[in-house]
Amino acid sequence: QVQLVESGGGLVQPGGSLRLSCAASGRIFRVNEMGWYRQAPGKQRELVATITSGGITNYADSGKGRFTISRDNAKNTVYPQMTSLKPEDSAGYYCNASVTYYSVGTVQTNEYWGQGTQVTVSS
Repeated sequence: QVQLVESGGGLVQPGGSLRLSCAASGRIFRVNEMGWYRQAPGKQRELVATITSGGITNYADSGKGRFTISRDNAKNTVYPQMTSLKPEDSAGYYCNASVTYYSVGTVQTNEYWGQGTQVTVSS
């Protein structure tokens, strides 16, 4: 069906920047809203940012002014650019996408999650 593959996580110093990416692949008819969520140990998964196929963005308050989400519709890829990173931004970051895909004789829409990529902000 559909897979989301993430990349770009790692260790970064406080105040640094990191760019993640998430590419959707498979029998895709259309990728609808894409987004990123994060989950720190012992905490619930929370929104980072989302972006619609038309480019409308939504950010969690924690990332406003520091994070920018963009997408390349031709590549079915979403990119969150994270700047001025803080230790509290450390978490597993998960890509999420609503994807309309080809099924037998029709199309169907489903929500997918990536496997996650770790971001650690530490000196």
